[in-house]
Amino acid sequence: MRNYRFWRAGNDWFNANFASPSEVDPSVYDPEHNPGAVAWFKATAPELIARVDGYLRILALHEVACERIESSNPGKIIYEDPNQVVVTPWAHDGAAPLE
Repeated sequence: MRNYRFWRAGNDWFNANFASPSEVDPSVYDPEHNPGAVAWFKATAPELIARVDGYLRILALHEVACERIESSNPGKIIYEDPNQVVVTPWAHDGAAPLE
């Protein structure tokens, strides 16, 4: 029950304080237009990043393989706001990452 309370409170906090990319742009996660689209928190949003480890613990308790990844160039940006980006991974758009 404690994990559910953490998850519910965390999701409510995110929803109240930060934009949902799919509400701003409903096509952002459309698999035809943006295959493999994933969201990344920006390094300049530490209050968001600090909450990730609790979600990772819940996933691990349910034996869902996951890991926290940091990247300065995760893919082609298809959505951006002050706290996050949504990207299509380089492998999906045919472009090579910048060196």
